[in-house]
Amino acid sequence: MSTLDHVRWLSKPSLKQPVIVTAFTGWNDAADAASNAVRNLIEGWRAQPLAEIDPEAFTDFATIRPHVRLKDGGVRSIVWPTVGMWHVAGAGGDIILVLGPEPSLRWRTFSEQLMGVADHFGASMMLTLGALLADVPHSRPVQIIGTSTDADLVERFSLQRSRYEGPTGIIGVLQEACESTALPSAALWAAVPAYASQVPSPKASLSLMRRSCEIIGTPAPVASVMNLIERYEEQVNTLVSDDEDLAAYVERLETMTDNGMSIDDEVDDGQLQFDFATDSGEDEADAATLMDEVEQFLREQGDGK
Repeated sequence: MSTLDHVRWLSKPSLKQPVIVTAFTGWNDAADAASNAVRNLIEGWRAQPLAEIDPEAFTDFATIRPHVRLKDGGVRSIVWPTVGMWHVAGAGGDIILVLGPEPSLRWRTFSEQLMGVADHFGASMMLTLGALLADVPHSRPVQIIGTSTDADLVERFSLQRSRYEGPTGIIGVLQEACESTALPSAALWAAVPAYASQVPSPKASLSLMRRSCEIIGTPAPVASVMNLIERYEEQVNTLVSDDEDLAAYVERLETMTDNGMSIDDEVDDGQLQFDFATDSGEDEADAATLMDEVEQFLREQGDGK
């Protein structure tokens, strides 16, 4: 079986050693920070469709369900939860953006598809984006943890060597696949407040975007995200002010942060947001909404050509 058997090409551009940036909704995506970061890059850069991975072999459709949509004239169609890829030429070189739901099945085969795309274009690096829950206040700058096993990347971008052991998600599997094929890679994680886990955090998305683009060497399209941060802080401030105990807890976190406390450099996947045994319905809705918005953006872009 070819390593690209599940990849459906939407275009065949000529890309030169692109950087691949990935994010997946689900367990690795607390407060939707990572997936929204990549979605904002797709929209802000007006990235073009490149390919998609056929979800049939990798998705438990009882967990992440397809959606029925009505087209013009009332024609029904099924929108499948698909991992998509887009490409763009950035100031620092070509970039491939990967976004979709974390696969449910056959992670090694799924990883082979992405690694096959990386090999096809001679990718120079892969960045995986994630977000975890931590004891951090929403009112302070977002802490970003960057890890890598590549000595050059660790030195150039002040990353950490991850020593984490324990359960992992598709991000961990992809990082291992990169290491086994000698593709330089790094994982960037945003720490989001555990007490506001159900509030999407544009503040964390912005920090992931900026750090990613710093590594890539291209400006981040931040304007649309900046406009959302004030509303986010107002929303969480209201949540906190309605609970005296929570307000006191947040105040302690603020004091500790101001005194130089930072979260542990080790990414503990036990902190991650989603437990599919209890939150699958809400998570599948979030994933579907995210992909619907990207697809709507791309449809509108096509209509304007």
